[in-house]
Amino acid sequence: MGNDLADVLVVGAGPTGLVLACDLARRGAAVRIVDRSPAPPRTSRAKGPNARSLEILDDLGVADEVLAAGSDPLPMLKYRDRLPVAETDPWADSAPSPDAPYDRGRLIAQWRLEEILRDRLAGYGVRVELGREVVGLTEAADGRHVDVTFAEDRTECVRYVVGCDGAHSSVRKLLGIGFEGTTAEDQVMVCGDVDLAQGALDRTRWHQWFDEDGAVMLCPIPGTRTGWWFQAGPERDGRGRPLAPTADGFRRLLARHTALPGRALTRAELLSTYRVNVRMADRFRAGRVFLAGDAAHVHAVAGGLGMNTGIQDAFNLGWKLGLVLAGHAGAELLDTYEEERLPVATRTLDLTSERLRATLEAIRRPGGGLDAAITLDTTGLGVGYRWSSLARAHDEAPRPDEAPRPDETPRPNETPRPGDGLPGSPQPGDRAPDAPCVDAATGARTRLHRVFAGPRTTVLGFGPGSAAVLREVAAAYGDTGVRTCRVYAPYEGGARSGPGTAVVDDEGHAAAAYGTGTSDDRDTETDTDTDTDTDTDTGTRTGTATGTVIVVRPDHHLGLSAPADDAGSVHAYLRRLHGAGRPRNGSPALVDAARKG
Repeated sequence: MGNDLADVLVVGAGPTGLVLACDLARRGAAVRIVDRSPAPPRTSRAKGPNARSLEILDDLGVADEVLAAGSDPLPMLKYRDRLPVAETDPWADSAPSPDAPYDRGRLIAQWRLEEILRDRLAGYGVRVELGREVVGLTEAADGRHVDVTFAEDRTECVRYVVGCDGAHSSVRKLLGIGFEGTTAEDQVMVCGDVDLAQGALDRTRWHQWFDEDGAVMLCPIPGTRTGWWFQAGPERDGRGRPLAPTADGFRRLLARHTALPGRALTRAELLSTYRVNVRMADRFRAGRVFLAGDAAHVHAVAGGLGMNTGIQDAFNLGWKLGLVLAGHAGAELLDTYEEERLPVATRTLDLTSERLRATLEAIRRPGGGLDAAITLDTTGLGVGYRWSSLARAHDEAPRPDEAPRPDETPRPNETPRPGDGLPGSPQPGDRAPDAPCVDAATGARTRLHRVFAGPRTTVLGFGPGSAAVLREVAAAYGDTGVRTCRVYAPYEGGARSGPGTAVVDDEGHAAAAYGTGTSDDRDTETDTDTDTDTDTDTGTRTGTATGTVIVVRPDHHLGLSAPADDAGSVHAYLRRLHGAGRPRNGSPALVDAARKG
């Protein structure tokens, strides 16, 4: 096909599709995004990103805007028989830490988050194509593109398609992929966005009325003066069947369960009925077509993981598509999307179902509420991929018999595998910890996740012995998708110059987070009879094993941890993701040649 062939068509312009499109666009991919709606939806269904999604939004450059537009999670005021009986702040004992500066999520209307992401995408010259419904998908006989047919009877060709079009996904149905699971017809909730008379309720609380015959929950929508998220048990007819939501029905529910009169509800829109669905696609890929977000998995609302799991699907897939499209990685890299995200989805279905059971049990008792759904698991910070073929521990092949849960994180008493660092340090596949540090060139405060930001793989070097590997990596890859960063301990002197970025771990948080040693290891700077290498950054001759090299994937997960004298493992891992590096003549033809396919 010609060079005007689009690289990726994203179907569905919710948070999942927008995050994916933004990630691909900043990588220079020719991405398009379509949505069947004639106008951007004004839905507020999801209440906002969790801690891990905030890290992703930070990487995309929109976290500050999201934080400004939203609010912190609110304390929950619980009522029984119209009277307040308990107040709980699920995040009262939580605080940011050096390795996780976002310790909680953010409340923000979904429409506002989508607006922020659309603006970011427009900055790359990409706009959502509204009113475009996909009705046909056919992979070409040569397997090199997909023919996409739209409702207006127009067919267009693209290299890859990603269905981010929700639980009723047309893409999934067109592929014939099963969506097995259950629907709990008796677990029903009516929802909507409402306005209450100004001053009717304290907007610094999430109000929750749980009675034996029903419930009403009202949470203020950030950025509005009188807007609230309304959730309630439905009204029922004489046979006990749930009635469709209406504004008058919401007023009756408000008067029945709260001390407010029905007339206090002045507006109700975006009304919907929610039933608990627990379903997952049989597979997340069919040839050149992928599924992400609700198109791939739906689950109980408890814990607020629906939108967040979709955002994290997109962040996992985006960099892999980008490397394959650029011609750096082979198409087999795309197999790791399902390999990594399908187990995460399975675990998420189990987790949210368990949190729903805990919540339903809690609200039977006066003082129980939605805080029962919130645990450390729901922050998303513990999700990792230790079982993945992309998780390598120092020239060791993946162990099929070691497949921990997707949310399993290292524990202090664990014995690390070779190359994993000290006990308690992150293992390959885990989320890469953040850490505050100092930019060695400017002296400005920064942090490791700022170093990681952007569409590149990062090679971190700890200790003088890592300098040689960093120089080799910089020489091989330059600006072709790999950055190097030397992490200096505060006691290391010298000019602190060399290839790539350099930071000073002035408070020791990076070394502690990655388990690379402590500042007491100063005797490594003595000359010995062992194999040595000169650190051009410090002028010190040291043993080549004095240090650790860590490869951080573009999605902030550890790919490889190796001692500094194992350059071979580092180069082998990078070749899998980025090929052999830039051509010696500096020719950019590799990308163009890849796109012609």
